[in-house]
Amino acid sequence: MENSPSAAPPFLHQLATSAEAELRNILAWWSSNMIDHQNGGFYGRIDGNGTLRIEADKSVILNTRILWAFSAAARQTTQAKYHAVAERAYDYLICHFLDEKEGGVFWMLDYRGNPVQTKKQVYAQAFAIYALSEFYLLTRQQDALEKAQEIFWLIEQYSRDKSKGGYFEAFARDWSLLEDLRLSDKDANEAKTMNTHLHLLEAYANLLRASPSTEVREALKSLIFLFFEKFIDSKTAHLRLFFDENWVSKSNKISFGHDIETAWLLTDAAEVLGIPMLVEKTRAAAVRIAGRTLAVGFDPANNGLWNEADSHGLTDRDKEWWPQVEAVVGFLNAWQISGESRFVEAAIRSWDFIEKHLLDRENGEWFWGLKSDGTPDREREKAGPWKCPYHNGRGCLEIVRRAKG
Repeated sequence: MENSPSAAPPFLHQLATSAEAELRNILAWWSSNMIDHQNGGFYGRIDGNGTLRIEADKSVILNTRILWAFSAAARQTTQAKYHAVAERAYDYLICHFLDEKEGGVFWMLDYRGNPVQTKKQVYAQAFAIYALSEFYLLTRQQDALEKAQEIFWLIEQYSRDKSKGGYFEAFARDWSLLEDLRLSDKDANEAKTMNTHLHLLEAYANLLRASPSTEVREALKSLIFLFFEKFIDSKTAHLRLFFDENWVSKSNKISFGHDIETAWLLTDAAEVLGIPMLVEKTRAAAVRIAGRTLAVGFDPANNGLWNEADSHGLTDRDKEWWPQVEAVVGFLNAWQISGESRFVEAAIRSWDFIEKHLLDRENGEWFWGLKSDGTPDREREKAGPWKCPYHNGRGCLEIVRRAKG
């Protein structure tokens, strides 16, 4: 980082204080509301009205994100209560989500812990690596590291396209390629996506952070180059999202949240790798992407990142929770690299937007987002497969780390 928090406006330290307090609120809510004492692990869903859905299926994304968030929080704060929740998430992951026969992790369990969707979505395997490596960094439990490494090798064996580069999206339980590759209903059914590659990037970076490995280094380096060669549009600084198996781009959709999240995760990955040329290259890209996001994705009148656009303009003016907190981190990262005040000001404005519009001060946690009409989105879940203490928990941890040095 070329700048330092001491050179920032004085209220940057207040940002860290606010983020610390909000982290405590987030993790307390999850600890109090989502632990399934009867069936094990964590409940699968709380809806937007705050109603617990006891019999909701349990997602591997939810479980691994809880494991990562509480492991990272326990490591950064040394709080034993976070360590205990991380232990619970780890035990449930190993006992129920891990496929002992074919390797990797299942996509979905029923509320009693029985597999109901056994597909091997590479996105989910990446989150397993991310979480297991973080748990290892917390506990130094060798079995956690070994499980992370096993899943890494399965991805490299079955998912990596050794002729054209990149990684295929989804497989059946036995690692045969599926026809329906979609991560969710809103995604295009394409062979290679930016989103999966982004989370492989963060997972491999964390695995390398946990344990030096020539093979992981090579895979991470290849991913970083892939972002420059395929995903980052050199003309617009937006991320291309969907490709077929031959790297033909299949969408002109722009996701502002993914743009700004990529900006700082790419820098982080290069710093873990420790190759000066790549560090400088990713830092320059992070500033450019953040600048573009601020120019066309940030609401100058009311603050907050809009959801999506295409080559013709904005297509989704809602403001979901996760792009807002990724914006705080991404803009802080750009400021720390460049020293440009516009970025730290954008980070402060983004956090202000979160505090004013997204925190559910009555029931806890964050609303799914702010609708384009300015009202909180209470129709989408408060907790579930895609609403976890990952983006907001990680954002708070990163804000504190970056602001305090």
